[in-house]
Amino acid sequence: NILNERKEKGSQSSDLDGEENIGIWFLNLLSNHFIGPFTSLSLISTKVSKLAAAADGRAEQRRSERISMASLLLNPNFSILVGTPNQKLRAAAFRPGIVRCCAGQSRPVYHPSHIPDPNYVRIFDTTLRDGEQSPGATMTSKEKLDIARQLSRLGVDIIEAGFPIASKDDFEAVRTIALEVGNAVTDDGYVPVICGLARCNRPDIEASWDAVRHALRPRVHVFIATSDIHLKYKLKKTREEVVDIARNMVAFARSLGCEDVEFSPEDAGRSDREFLYLVLGEVIKAGATTLNIPDTVGYNLPNEFGKLISDIKTNTPAIENVIISTHCQNDLGLATANTLAGAYAGARQLEVTINGIGERAGNASLEEVVMTLRCRGKEQLGGLYTGINTKHITMASKMDGMLKHKGTYEIMSPEDIGLSRSDESGIVLGKLSGRHALRSKLIQLGIELDGKELDDVFWRFKTVAEKKKHLSDEDIEALVSDEIFQPQTIWSLENVQVTCGTLGLSTGTVKLVGPDGARHIACAVGTGPVDAAYKAIDSIVQVPVTLLEYGLNSVTEGIDAIAHTRVVIRGENSHTATHALTGETIHRTFSGSGAEMDVVVSSVRAYVNALNKMLGFKSASSKKTLNSSQEIVGKGPL
Repeated sequence: NILNERKEKGSQSSDLDGEENIGIWFLNLLSNHFIGPFTSLSLISTKVSKLAAAADGRAEQRRSERISMASLLLNPNFSILVGTPNQKLRAAAFRPGIVRCCAGQSRPVYHPSHIPDPNYVRIFDTTLRDGEQSPGATMTSKEKLDIARQLSRLGVDIIEAGFPIASKDDFEAVRTIALEVGNAVTDDGYVPVICGLARCNRPDIEASWDAVRHALRPRVHVFIATSDIHLKYKLKKTREEVVDIARNMVAFARSLGCEDVEFSPEDAGRSDREFLYLVLGEVIKAGATTLNIPDTVGYNLPNEFGKLISDIKTNTPAIENVIISTHCQNDLGLATANTLAGAYAGARQLEVTINGIGERAGNASLEEVVMTLRCRGKEQLGGLYTGINTKHITMASKMDGMLKHKGTYEIMSPEDIGLSRSDESGIVLGKLSGRHALRSKLIQLGIELDGKELDDVFWRFKTVAEKKKHLSDEDIEALVSDEIFQPQTIWSLENVQVTCGTLGLSTGTVKLVGPDGARHIACAVGTGPVDAAYKAIDSIVQVPVTLLEYGLNSVTEGIDAIAHTRVVIRGENSHTATHALTGETIHRTFSGSGAEMDVVVSSVRAYVNALNKMLGFKSASSKKTLNSSQEIVGKGPL
């Protein structure tokens, strides 16, 4: 446009000189703005215009700097990515080149509403949002941040970090993930999109945007129900009202500065098709970049869900301008099958959770979906692939019968998901193994620890190794989980002693170290040794809770196996949150786990860890509430 204006004004310099000069200056201008924030692309346009004004007088000076703009811009190894107005640009995110996936294929350059490679499938992980709705799956902010970092290592394209309006804790967790994980650009330019969920109302959308906007690639995910049963009994609104709300709220999200907006018609699997096409078409006009099609109650069969995706592609106006996504619940055990059927029909974003956790029966499993695409994507699914680094998936399948060739029964190897095969005896470490051997084994299992964390696990390992002759991979993983992946320590277990049997009542004596460092001892009588120990703990901590679940499992076979215990508790004055789908106030539950060769000690560790999680959660909430109150007072008119 600038060159055409100059031609009309009768510029004396040649067209070629003008193109080259402006091209050089434009590239220099871009390079000067690769690092640091800029608020508008108009800045570039303004500066280019100013430079063009002086082009005639500098034509001769710039002849020696001629470059072919066409050949440069057509070079497949050269790419310029432009961030949204609210994003901070980082040099690493815009280096020439491509991001390599685990299978050797490239991860396409990210654009909210378009994927350059039609075979690439984005993985949208909602473990931190939908997964947290599993009973006892309440996570602290630190735990959520740790999980988000691991999801980034996996290479997921989008992390749904939470439901910010649910509570102050959820808002802060999402905001922290956006600031830390959402700005951690890898050397090859990869950084995950950080997404926040919101209902179709202004307060939800504002909270979601405020939480995620600090990420390099923020996204707001809005939803509203579209099935007749939901409209009648849940929303109590007409179809016209729902269309109007959906359109306006997507437009509102875009007006805040969010250029990546996902829309979900809740219960799409049971919605009227023509109405669904209408709603989707309207939100596309309003600026939605991804359309997520949820089977909210896990009702559809794979052929039905695949046809739903296909019909949406065929009948929705302007569908070619957005990404189609799937979100399948597992109520009938078909979440993974439906998700894959959706991908085969044209969906290019798949919403999953780690281990398939989630409300009711759960969601589609990330592990199952990703490994199916890896194993069968090329031959049966049209060449579909993901950007997941499967070597960070540390759950190996146990199979018998691999006698002569591993391919006889094994469709994927442990190496594919970050594990190595044990030797013939399956014995790896014993009591004579040193710190270096343990660290090497942990790396082999996909666990990287250093410093104090490694020291803590090593001394715990040595204690168990004195009692158990050989420790398997499962034993090591259980010890790491019990020692490292635990909440903030408020109460710590020092000693526990119980007596039990058929000759009298069971008694338990427990010594705990409190938050002030003081030691507390209590003794109680119970129906069994675990009950007695738990009652002794309750008398020390003096926080009334209800034990909702108790489970004890053997990590491996044998009389000397490590026992793994998991408990779920709820406080009588427990922390509450808002349910994302129903809007109801729910009481949070807290889980804890413990691992030890003694089943009673394992049980006590689990109970103390659950209490620590609950108390730590309450403590963090109280501090945030106090700080908020102080800010309000400080800003008041007085």
